[in-house]
Amino acid sequence: DWASTALLRPEARDALGESLGTAWADPGRVYQEAIESRVALEQSREILADVWGCRSRSIVFTSGATESIFTATNAAVQLAIEGGATSPIRIGCAPVEHSAVREASKSSSIGDVEAVELVSLPVDEFGRIDVVAVGEVIDSLHVLQVQWVNHEVGTLQPVYELVELAHRHGVFVHIDAAQAAAWAFLDFDALQADALSLSAHKLGGPVGIGALLVRRGVVLPGLLRGAAQERGRRAGLESSWLVQGMAAAAVAGAVDREGEASRLQALSQQLVAAATAVPGVHQVGARYVEATAPHIRCFVVDGIEAEAIVLGLDRAGIAVHSGSACSSELLEPSPVLAAMGIPSNNSLRLSVGWASTQADVDTFSAEFANAVSTLRALTP
Repeated sequence: DWASTALLRPEARDALGESLGTAWADPGRVYQEAIESRVALEQSREILADVWGCRSRSIVFTSGATESIFTATNAAVQLAIEGGATSPIRIGCAPVEHSAVREASKSSSIGDVEAVELVSLPVDEFGRIDVVAVGEVIDSLHVLQVQWVNHEVGTLQPVYELVELAHRHGVFVHIDAAQAAAWAFLDFDALQADALSLSAHKLGGPVGIGALLVRRGVVLPGLLRGAAQERGRRAGLESSWLVQGMAAAAVAGAVDREGEASRLQALSQQLVAAATAVPGVHQVGARYVEATAPHIRCFVVDGIEAEAIVLGLDRAGIAVHSGSACSSELLEPSPVLAAMGIPSNNSLRLSVGWASTQADVDTFSAEFANAVSTLRALTP
């Protein structure tokens, strides 16, 4: 279940261990220990800027992608109002977006809860946003939300096309890149999105740290306000040691990005072959690899509640995820799969990551067919 969170990379673990005794002080102070924390923080910011293709000044450190998403969305609404837009502020958001993006789009407003109107963007049966359909409503929008990779089925979204379309019409565009950053080549300055959200734990970094990348020239109103950390864009004491862990993970992931993406793609395709070899198991989402992230695949298993398969595979030491209501903290089925017309109670998401091996795939191949056949034998 790497799409949920990644195993901590050894490089990140080493960076965290080394920094705990040296980067503990408040980087906003002027004594020696504080200066050491500031130096570590800014050196890590420069490292991440190089990996992500942006200026170091573009990076705002946050607690994770969820905070970054809410910050970007709230800022976009405020900028629209300050720019003279009249209520309601219209936010374009597809139903396949992550729950953090959908909730931020519904709840971000300045003063008046009714100030925001959510415009649902259509997707096809693979969960891909329809660029032509977005073009038909773009003039009515103030903000456009776009995920780079769908977190349930792995479909790649046409982010470059949608950013270009949004900017032609003066629309603020935010990209949720949490599922893409672990393997995709990210060049933020070339993408030209107004804001982009990332989370360290998806990269094999520590939990509790993330980043919001802000395009040059965009003055970002902060969500968390108080002191003037992060150039006044995010109040609160910066965690130099968590930032160092994130930087180490990002660098490790960038060593052979193309090769790693190919390796993950090959493992995923073997999982597809093993899963669909079982009668009544069907892949959902894009079928051709060029339109799919290398690390996520999703299936429907006819006639069996996916939760039972999740539990059966867990007993064999295999962690997978389902979009069923039983797998949700809110006890609601996946809105992503519902938007695609897919029965979420029978869905199974498989995902691989930096430490996944051929042995893992072989274990799944051996155990999955057995789990399905055992459950079918118990089903009337």
